[in-house]
Amino acid sequence: QVQLVESGGGLVQAGGSLRLSCVVSGIRITPYTMAWYRQAPGKQRELVADITTDRDTTYARSVQGRCTISRDNIENTVYLEMGNLRPEDTAEYYCNAQIKFLTRSWDYWGRGTQVTVSS
Repeated sequence: QVQLVESGGGLVQAGGSLRLSCVVSGIRITPYTMAWYRQAPGKQRELVADITTDRDTTYARSVQGRCTISRDNIENTVYLEMGNLRPEDTAEYYCNAQIKFLTRSWDYWGRGTQVTVSS
């Protein structure tokens, strides 16, 4: 059974920092592109950052320069360091693992961790 378990969310003041972790079990993350998504109330889920198997990274424009995604293939864990947090960063943050083969793709999701930024 594949499980992605996020942690590290919480309540933080604007300008503060958080480090989110996603521990994966049931698969080895090595061949997967790993990503963090977020969803605020009433909004669609959006990509925050992803990291490929080659450790190439992509960031949403809204978090560029404030977030760093990293992966530890030995510990089977993905991290998201977030700094200079803003109230608009308030959302449920979800970990995602994706692998593609030919025209097919497989996605696994965690249940999320809540980040709340107060002004």
